[in-house]
Amino acid sequence: MADTVKATQTVIKKYANRRLYHTGTSTYVTLEDLATMVQNGEDFVVYDARTGDDITRSVLTQIIFEQENKAGAENLLPVAFLRQLIRFYGDSMRTMVPSFLEFSMANFAKDQDGLREKFAQSFGPAAFQNAIEQQVRTNMNFFGDAMKMFTGFAPPAPGTQPTAPTPTQSAPYAGGELDDLKRQMLEMQQRLEALAKK
Repeated sequence: MADTVKATQTVIKKYANRRLYHTGTSTYVTLEDLATMVQNGEDFVVYDARTGDDITRSVLTQIIFEQENKAGAENLLPVAFLRQLIRFYGDSMRTMVPSFLEFSMANFAKDQDGLREKFAQSFGPAAFQNAIEQQVRTNMNFFGDAMKMFTGFAPPAPGTQPTAPTPTQSAPYAGGELDDLKRQMLEMQQRLEALAKK
């Protein structure tokens, strides 16, 4: 279990009594301590002490839940986003969502210094909101380009209607499967654009 963990990762063990044990410092830690570790860029992995299962994902989700409850009116995740995320659990596009979210967050994190600078220059939340919306649009363009590589089509530009392929166009998949995938991609793009406007 721990042998396969990267040397830079701290091992946290979770016991049946819900206590979290930091093996590096030989101390018990809280979810708040783990949140601080994440914010400081410290990488860790959490194992169930009894079974040895990797439960890092569920512990990180718990941290988000705790942070959202503590934030009150200043929470990070909009209700519309949470609802859409829940809808994707039963959707056929589910497999694409983790990659898209990871890609978007990586780009947002990479550009956050520029966004902070824009915010500081404008002294107002409206300009910061515009910068975020612009970042979402940029991410959607990247995502559209990525989709071209995988499926041979791009989602239509905002405000335009999707067009059916002409008989001379080739498609990697035949029949309704490709049409269904295009329709779902268009719906996802429209939902993301609607979220960006909020």
